[in-house]
Amino acid sequence: MVLNESGILERLTWQGPERGWARFWDAPNDQCDNYAHCGAYSNCDLFNLSEFECSCLPGFEPQQERQWYLREASHGCKRKQEESVCRNGERFIKVTNVKVPDTSIAPVNKNLGLTACRELCLKNCSCTDFASANISGEGEGNGCITWHGNLVDIKQFPNNGQDLYIRVSAAELAQNTRNSKGFHGKRLMTTVIASIVGMLLILFLACWLSKKKRKGAKGETKPLFTSITGLTSYDSREKEMDGSGTNDEVSVFDMNTIISATDDFSQSNKLGEGGFSAVYKGRLHNGQEIAVKRLSKISGQGNEEFKNEITLIARLQHKNLVRLLGCCVQQDEKMLVYEYLPNKGLDNFIFDKTRRSFIGWSKRFEIILGIARGMIYLHEDSKLRIIHRDLKASNILLDSSMNPKISDFGLARIFGVDQTEANTKRVVGTFGYMSPEYAMQGLFSMKSDVYSFGVLLLEIICGRKNSSYIQDNTVNLIGHVWDSWREERALDIVDSSLDNSYDVNKILRCIHVGLLCVQECAPDRPIMSEVAFMLCNETRLPYPKRPAFIFNTASTTPYSKSASAENRSVNDMSITMVEAR
Repeated sequence: MVLNESGILERLTWQGPERGWARFWDAPNDQCDNYAHCGAYSNCDLFNLSEFECSCLPGFEPQQERQWYLREASHGCKRKQEESVCRNGERFIKVTNVKVPDTSIAPVNKNLGLTACRELCLKNCSCTDFASANISGEGEGNGCITWHGNLVDIKQFPNNGQDLYIRVSAAELAQNTRNSKGFHGKRLMTTVIASIVGMLLILFLACWLSKKKRKGAKGETKPLFTSITGLTSYDSREKEMDGSGTNDEVSVFDMNTIISATDDFSQSNKLGEGGFSAVYKGRLHNGQEIAVKRLSKISGQGNEEFKNEITLIARLQHKNLVRLLGCCVQQDEKMLVYEYLPNKGLDNFIFDKTRRSFIGWSKRFEIILGIARGMIYLHEDSKLRIIHRDLKASNILLDSSMNPKISDFGLARIFGVDQTEANTKRVVGTFGYMSPEYAMQGLFSMKSDVYSFGVLLLEIICGRKNSSYIQDNTVNLIGHVWDSWREERALDIVDSSLDNSYDVNKILRCIHVGLLCVQECAPDRPIMSEVAFMLCNETRLPYPKRPAFIFNTASTTPYSKSASAENRSVNDMSITMVEAR
């Protein structure tokens, strides 16, 4: 077993004396599995569905109130200003059923019991909390572990966790005790208040129903979009929409409208489901068909990504970009409402043994050019320079005429006029489409999108996925195409369902351009406008350099032995850094 520098456990299973080691990998199951997801002095509780999963520990408060309100907890919590926890009568509050904080620098004394551990922590003002070092012992366990400084990476379990004792001031302890004891004592008062509130609620509902009859229900959204311009309610926008729905405004839909349109999210209307969202077909009462992307409550797309997708698509208008009609943010729901595209995603065709025969070479070439034009618009022609960061087959939707439209802008980023590159510590995307500089260093640019386009281009030609391709001693589709190209048998990789009904010169040119797009070094790759020009014109093309993320499982080339070892590590490391999508 190997624990790499990213904190991911790699398990190697022996397959026999001649077959060697087989690799598989693990990834976090939810947000709380990500290290320090809620920052310092906080607890990550995924089971508390009614609230934000992050909460400050007793005696602590958010470091940045505004960011915490927006559910961005990376800055963590800080000790309350009025807290005095150094020889001032401080005590400890027990937090139960948790994963204890990072223990990398926490001292352990195996000879102390829990009572002695408490006294040891009290004597040192820098001690923030303590716990039993061995919970398998009798009673409260045995051994003593103490923390000095930041408490990072605490996670709440529904049961079977460990008890953690947090150092708090006497005032905080008294307040916590009053809150606990006062709960039962307040029941009578709560009953009286509830009766009064109930009567007021009845009056409120009567007024609301009366208003609804006059103007219709207008859903109440969270204050997430108070700073976003260009958003109007569905009711007001409906009056301006014609049959084609060409109004540029983005609507805020009421939950009841979405429920009615999708028949309460019925299974018969479900178009597809991913790791963190499901898409449903719907029909508004004016007859317009829509597609509703409903994000799950544990979605990796948080509020910032959600706002990002809305604001970006609302400003972008191109025939090869999917059109966003609106959004719905009510209660714990976050939903995006798109134009309905009857043929769903490109992946449903090119990766399906039956459906891929429906798309001949001429239509595939039109799809390739349509995607290229959409990317040129994002990179060069729109008012904003947009880096998509998640271009892949499932994010290319097809309309009734099989015209491609780029979708899913949740991970997209805006570049300045003179900006050519950016860096991030949070590498997100889909393995198989990520450029090496992004996967390894967090660097992304127009050239990282070009790499993704190159992978997609080769997939369309071959009818196979890059990440799942193993043939002729290569571990991915790019490696197979590269070997075939160098051995002058590139036509062998063409999808057999095309049945030789293609222009040989044009398809060879497309393969050549695809290899230019997936070259390992970003400066070697062309920009998207150059890609479109090379696809459409009989011009002399440079010879492609070695692609990224390829290696042979056997030594079949003069450089394969050293290159194999080098690139094997590159591919393995890229997996550990990718957020699953």
